Amino acid sequence: MRGADITQEPLFTTIKLDELVPHDHPLRSIKILFDQALTHIDWKLSLIYSERGRESIPPERLLRALLLQILFSIRSERQLVEQIQYNMLYRWFVGLSIDDPVWDHSTFSVNRDRLIHHNVSTELLAEVVASAQKQKLLSNDHFSVDGTLIQAWASQKSFRPKHPDDDHDQDEGPSGRNQEKNFRGTKRSNDTHESTTDRDARLFKKSKGQEARLSFMGHTVMENRNGLIVATQASLATGTAEREVALTLLKALPGAHRKTVGADKNYDTKGFVKECRKHRITPYVARNDKRPGGSAIDGRTSHKAGYVASQIVRKRVEEPFGWGKTVGHLRQVKVRGLAKVNSVLEMTMMAYNLVRMAKLQGQSV
Repeated sequence: MRGADITQEPLFTTIKLDELVPHDHPLRSIKILFDQALTHIDWKLSLIYSERGRESIPPERLLRALLLQILFSIRSERQLVEQIQYNMLYRWFVGLSIDDPVWDHSTFSVNRDRLIHHNVSTELLAEVVASAQKQKLLSNDHFSVDGTLIQAWASQKSFRPKHPDDDHDQDEGPSGRNQEKNFRGTKRSNDTHESTTDRDARLFKKSKGQEARLSFMGHTVMENRNGLIVATQASLATGTAEREVALTLLKALPGAHRKTVGADKNYDTKGFVKECRKHRITPYVARNDKRPGGSAIDGRTSHKAGYVASQIVRKRVEEPFGWGKTVGHLRQVKVRGLAKVNSVLEMTMMAYNLVRMAKLQGQSV
């Protein structure tokens, strides 16, 4: 007998969201790892919020939602809240029941500055790295460094002279809020111009022949055993930022024992090599023999077996950047200001570590 296509909602239901999620779903292991990190920074979250007044939305739920946004490439917080409303998997991951209302998307904006001011994303990344250390997934001796451009949430038209009297750009076409501009014949540089939309963004290109765009730079230190990110930081886009930030991150690595670091030809400078050796870090940097004055890496170093192995492994440092720009939000960030960009970078690299750790534990992600 044919069944009737009639939908009738039951008055009561006893189903639990946890029962709807398969036991082998990859988000289960990621949630366990992330909740462990949240537990370890519970003391910091308690300091952020006042003991008086109305109860806020638990910051743990906001942070789980931001992690979901990265993992599932959700383009905006407005869309994130909309999907949490009807997606039972997302509700379970965030910690909402079927009947719990979802907060407004503006809640993220209200709480973002508070979380950034107290370095919550930095603490979370550190806790995830510590968890990987306890599971013996990290190398304490061998690392790789690299940097990438992160396109700013600002247009070329917003890159205006710092002094309005120097504005000689020609308007083209009818006037309006999105009027065409002709930059031909005008000299534009970071010394004389700045973005009116994001004053931390810098006009930069990483190699010859590329288009210069308003950008930030992201930097990472990867351990060479399993390709996990142990340190990361965003910076202004400059020609020396990669080496300067890399040295800062390498010096902060724990332990006074000797370490090695693999890097590409951009790091082959006498200053970088000298500073690495000064802090007991052997620089396994790709030789740039075409540089004026020759390479800073001599033949004794480049002929070592460890140097050859490091040059092979260090290429994996590109994988987190690729993942962050295709799955995450690093291709063009939708926040403005260096502090907010740094928070997005830290959350993205933490999400990459969680996915990688779940794979190492045997889960298919």
